[in-house]
Amino acid sequence: MLTDQFFVIAQMGHEVTLVILILLSVFSVAFIVERFFALKSVSEHSLKMRGRVQEILQTNDLGEIEKVSRDLDSVEGRALSYGLRHVKDRGVDGLEEVFSSYALTERPKLEKFLNFLATVGSNAPFIGLLGTVFGIMDAFRGLATSQGDASAVMIGISKALVATAVGLLVAIPAVIAFNSYQKQVKRIMQNLESVKELCLAYAKSMKGGA
Repeated sequence: MLTDQFFVIAQMGHEVTLVILILLSVFSVAFIVERFFALKSVSEHSLKMRGRVQEILQTNDLGEIEKVSRDLDSVEGRALSYGLRHVKDRGVDGLEEVFSSYALTERPKLEKFLNFLATVGSNAPFIGLLGTVFGIMDAFRGLATSQGDASAVMIGISKALVATAVGLLVAIPAVIAFNSYQKQVKRIMQNLESVKELCLAYAKSMKGGA
């Protein structure tokens, strides 16, 4: 009895899984495009900031940090502006915590939708496989009523395999995008860490000079 009900589910399950995969692909592509343009802008500013940090390290001119802090278009520039303001008001104490708090607030913005892409990338193939199983079940059930017509089963199995193919087509771009965007976020966070160390050095030099 329960098996018969499961076969009834299988008749619709193949189509339902395809609809789910199509919906996931639409959202996935939309989020991939959105993150591409959002992170592209942030990464470009971050790359420029990394170059300026390297110049400061090469010239050992910590005074340039104040000029860099005026670049509020970059994540690092905003962090520096908050850090320097803290240094002028309260000194070195608590400066690391200021940067850490800022990083905690910025990271979720940079990683927006990435969890969704990771979920799609890891689960879409299984959804496609489930659709294929449903399709094969339906194909073999149809064989029992087709008086041994093997062509009907072959057509059914070929249709069933479409779900697996669609699942992979949905998953692969999501995985590629997730890995790429995660690397960009990691790079930005590393730049933010280097800016924090520079700000600490600047604050200590000011304290020492005082």
